[in-house]
Amino acid sequence: MGLCRWREGSVFVNGPSVVTAIFMEIKAISLSATPGGLAAGINYFFAVMPDEAVRAEIVDIAGRFRKSHRVNGISVAPDNLHLELCPMGRIERLSQSPEQALLAAAATVQARGFRITLDSAMRFTGRDGQFPFVLCADGGSMQAALELRKAIAAAQLKLGLRVSAVSSFAPHVVLQHAHLIDAIEESITPIHWPVADFVLIRTFFGHSRQEVVGRWPLARAVEEPAIDLLCEMSDLLDLPESPDEG
Repeated sequence: MGLCRWREGSVFVNGPSVVTAIFMEIKAISLSATPGGLAAGINYFFAVMPDEAVRAEIVDIAGRFRKSHRVNGISVAPDNLHLELCPMGRIERLSQSPEQALLAAAATVQARGFRITLDSAMRFTGRDGQFPFVLCADGGSMQAALELRKAIAAAQLKLGLRVSAVSSFAPHVVLQHAHLIDAIEESITPIHWPVADFVLIRTFFGHSRQEVVGRWPLARAVEEPAIDLLCEMSDLLDLPESPDEG
């Protein structure tokens, strides 16, 4: 294996180019452990990720829309599909690295699981000429996801990370990024997604991959008791007759 050395921001490698990528990535990750700041090119956010069955439904919807609307661009890899809950907050004070603070904050979050329903597809107006093609959650899902977002933001604040505009939230799953996508806003067959945990994701600027660096279970969702209509009707029939009847 060849040797690497740094020179004015460049890397020179006597060996396969893959060594360069590995070396640069290890260097970047190690810098993220510095208290009080992030390494260049690294960011974090909290999200929920679909299970295999829900992921397959999302991929199917995405494929059909790409064909029917001739949507071209960079698709999100199936294993990277997620619904972002909460970004990393702005650093106000830290006694540990940002990643360690985020992991510690997440460990204190107490919330119940919930269900997300994705019921529409649309094109968002993006930045830098990018137009994300997304699936959006319904109103009930938004409220449930917002409660978890608030809990994560509050946990971050206790450790010195402030999340702005916590209540400004439109939960969605990005399927694709493109430079040119015609306006799209259509209903879809609802995709029901049971959420049982949330994750912390590390991203690398300029790379399409992401890494899950932590996962935390949510308390079991409270299920409303099912109503047996036949039993209810039977009880009504068994009611005693009033004195005036007979």
